[in-house]
Amino acid sequence: MRDLFFKDFGWKLFSLLLAAFIWVTVDKIIVPQAGALPPANSSVTYGDLPVALVAKDLDPRRYSLNSNSVSVIVSGPSEVMAVLQGNQIRPTVDISGIAADPKNLDRRVDIVVPWGVTVQDVSPSVLRVVPPVKP
Repeated sequence: MRDLFFKDFGWKLFSLLLAAFIWVTVDKIIVPQAGALPPANSSVTYGDLPVALVAKDLDPRRYSLNSNSVSVIVSGPSEVMAVLQGNQIRPTVDISGIAADPKNLDRRVDIVVPWGVTVQDVSPSVLRVVPPVKP
């Protein structure tokens, strides 16, 4: 029983100290500092952003939309919003499968934004697809 505690005592003490050091380090990283406030968010409106048509099963150049632009309200940390530009926000409308269901021409506008930015509102949020004119 005595060997259980005192055999390789140096290695056991080293392991205990190493485990304590790792625990303290991880605890400081994960637990937020007391009194630290989250960064303030700010919002910005971008108007007249051009909408791109995307499709995987047909040529999107043959189709058009009832409106070619949308307004987007985005928010995020102040330091991110200070450098955000309108060309980093990409509105798209997916028209895949529209040939299979030609009666459902209303499509949702999807917004692609950089990391850390949140979309608050899109106006209009739904656009109508105009199919090509058949000769």
